Amino acid sequence: KLCFEQIDAPLVVDFLSHLESHRNNGANSRNIRLAAIKSFMRFMKYRLPAALAQIKRMLTIPAKKKETRLVKHLTVAEMQAILDAPVPTCRDGIRDRAMLHLCFAAGLRVSELVGLQLTDLKLQPCSSILIHGKGRKERCLPLWKQTAKALRAWLEVRGAVSGVCLFVNARGEAMTRSGFEYILDKHVKVAAATCSSLSHTRISPHVLRHTTAMHLLQSGVPFNVIALWLGHESATTTHRYVEADLAMKEK
Repeated sequence: KLCFEQIDAPLVVDFLSHLESHRNNGANSRNIRLAAIKSFMRFMKYRLPAALAQIKRMLTIPAKKKETRLVKHLTVAEMQAILDAPVPTCRDGIRDRAMLHLCFAAGLRVSELVGLQLTDLKLQPCSSILIHGKGRKERCLPLWKQTAKALRAWLEVRGAVSGVCLFVNARGEAMTRSGFEYILDKHVKVAAATCSSLSHTRISPHVLRHTTAMHLLQSGVPFNVIALWLGHESATTTHRYVEADLAMKEK
């Protein structure tokens, strides 16, 4: 019911202010909404030339500066406590251990993890996994021996579940993003019993990805290799891990 002519720069600015004051959105969320609006306006300027001046004013609205923080990551002891949390004597425990090991070893985004198919996993002659990343980019990674062992154990108990997804839930359906977040949160609470530093912090799936990068960096792996491992568009994206590592050493 909103006409295009009604959308102008003051309205967009008021909307962005509403996001912060009433919805309690941060600068990141605000900038994402603004980016979507600008993308639509760039699309419309070639289709509605009469509104070009109105569109140009909206395209000049600046993004809000946000606080740059060091990436959050786990220590070796914290990560190991989480990996050891699932009980490998039941089907769910074996699956959870395989998911956590693979997510950490390959530095996966949660979307990459839940999107894996059975055909993406190769255990012979060499263990490897084919990752379908952002922007339809693929990367093939070798698997650590412990990770391959956890995946073999999962395939043995997975059974003849219909579907092509590598990881499935209790109903035999494809694992979802929220499903893995629930699994991770559950095992973090279990791990907190043996690693007290995990007690008062929320661990998201992306923290595991940051942890992979930091552990590789601390092991002496060049950050351009880490960029290839994580599927970054360029090595400059990986440079923030170098900054975080230097800050940790200085502390």
